[in-house]
Amino acid sequence: MANNTEVKATAKYVRMAPRKVRMVVDQIRNKSVDKALEVLQFSTRAAAEPVAKVLRSAVANAENNNNLRADNLVVKYAYVDEGPTLKRIRPRAKGSASRINKRTSHITVVVAPGKEA
Repeated sequence: MANNTEVKATAKYVRMAPRKVRMVVDQIRNKSVDKALEVLQFSTRAAAEPVAKVLRSAVANAENNNNLRADNLVVKYAYVDEGPTLKRIRPRAKGSASRINKRTSHITVVVAPGKEA
């Protein structure tokens, strides 16, 4: 097994605005998996739950598919891309309407064996 093996997991079409999810993802980048999960567990932001789920999935992929040990994995990359936006309309005064954009996110987490940065 190569030492620089990177394992990734992705959650697509998560019904949260990418801007809000990025605030959580920025907190776990370059941390060990244990520390990252701890940060997510005690985060008050709603986006912490789907991000933790993706991180656990990446760790499970590393253990099952690449025979890596979870205790020495590090979050190498973590990023959020914008998914399709659901466009909704809210009635306003004088018969007009305004648009509400319900944004979605694609969350990607890449873990690799190594030292915490």
